[in-house]
Amino acid sequence: MTAPEQPGGPSAQPGASPGQSGGAPRRSGLRNPERAVRGLGAGTLVLEALVLVLAIQPIRVVGGGLSGAAVAAVLALAVAAVLLAGLMRRPWAWHAGTVLQGLLMLAGLLHWSLLVLGIVFALVWAYALHVRRVILG
Repeated sequence: MTAPEQPGGPSAQPGASPGQSGGAPRRSGLRNPERAVRGLGAGTLVLEALVLVLAIQPIRVVGGGLSGAAVAAVLALAVAAVLLAGLMRRPWAWHAGTVLQGLLMLAGLLHWSLLVLGIVFALVWAYALHVRRVILG
């Protein structure tokens, strides 16, 4: 007596993941995966903008030495993040969001805490890009 064949066993298509039959598109279980991914990207950018704006005063008080140029850079990056959040329907907005993370890390030249925030949000953005790739393929 042979054991029942498991999904993804010998009869499965090469390269297909477990539970998939040959050539069938991968389903995420979401009604509108593109919209869900756009929401993830927009939410990430809005959260980043909020954290940037709220971080100005604590950085000035605790970190000391936050110059006017650094405050202006933080505000400009926060505005850019909000604008990009509204433009997530455009395919290039994902690339622009990646550039925004690089600019925030570059702002670390103005104050070390901006580099820390840049690294944290670059990791969050990388995770959002990973989720986008997994869901949309």
